[in-house]
Amino acid sequence: MKNPGAAENQRLVALLEDALGREMRLWKVPVFKNSCIQGTDITPFQLQDVILWLGEMCRLFNFCQETFALGVCVLNRLLATVKAPPKYLKCIAFTSLILSAKINEEDEVIGSVKGLVVQSGCNFSTAEILRMERIILDKLSWDLYTATPIDFIHIFHALLISGHPHLSSVGAHSQKRPCLQAALWTRQVQHCMACHQLSQFKGSTLALAIITLELERLTPDWFSVFTDLLKKAQIQSMEFIHCKEMVDEYLTSLEFSLPANAVYIFDSTKMTKLQDEVSWEPAGKPGLGQTRRGKGSQGEGDTDKFYDGFRCLYNEGLALEVDGDSDTNILHEANQKNVSPCPPLHPAVS
Repeated sequence: MKNPGAAENQRLVALLEDALGREMRLWKVPVFKNSCIQGTDITPFQLQDVILWLGEMCRLFNFCQETFALGVCVLNRLLATVKAPPKYLKCIAFTSLILSAKINEEDEVIGSVKGLVVQSGCNFSTAEILRMERIILDKLSWDLYTATPIDFIHIFHALLISGHPHLSSVGAHSQKRPCLQAALWTRQVQHCMACHQLSQFKGSTLALAIITLELERLTPDWFSVFTDLLKKAQIQSMEFIHCKEMVDEYLTSLEFSLPANAVYIFDSTKMTKLQDEVSWEPAGKPGLGQTRRGKGSQGEGDTDKFYDGFRCLYNEGLALEVDGDSDTNILHEANQKNVSPCPPLHPAVS
């Protein structure tokens, strides 16, 4: 008779292999060149903002985290396949989220497309969303269910608990929070998916990098556990090391070390002008978002060169008009908050 633990481990390995197969077949992300997605005027800031906005929509609609992750993967795959003008970006993102919700959510949670549009506060019409659904499904060959970073988080977490049950109690009494928290890793993955540099890594690599950073904190024997997962995930060592370093730096940049219940007062003499655009970049590497292309850098004739673009998709009179110009900087204020909690303030002196 087989050991129940060994049988469970074999089942999880089979799930991992299936997810890796789907990732290898379907994973695709847009390539950035000259501060924009190659061949388009969509900047890293615009893509980051729309992904953060998708996270807000997921919370508004009470969608699960898997829906958000799949929506981002669908969005990235389409942007890597079709050269879309920026004005369609928000409509593409919203439709990608709806399609992923139809895969992951119950019907009573989704409701109607019209209701979701009204609830979101967007100006899309139901007909525009339905037309965009057909475009996405057509361009992605009706095959949307790729493996997401959150899928790999759950699989790796189950493999750790199944193969190394002692880790669930390591440091449990000395740590302020429980060990091996899949919920924490899921939140970290969501943050990383909005970063255009980290989006260039496959979901399996990104998930394992986040988990390894936690294992380093938990146990001195982390390397043997990590190598077991790395072997099962079939990830190249150099790519993994590069991803892990970038994830560590990025997540550290999001953490604040403010004392609890700190009191601040406004000091106008120390007010400094914040940059118009703020983006995290790895240390020592030039930022893709630091050089923006001016409106005049691409002529009217270049727009016609979009291969398989949206113009030819609407030549039959189905003109899709989406006002996306005013949406590209919606969340810059939120991003600025992540850079410095209170730049012009200083602690009150009693």
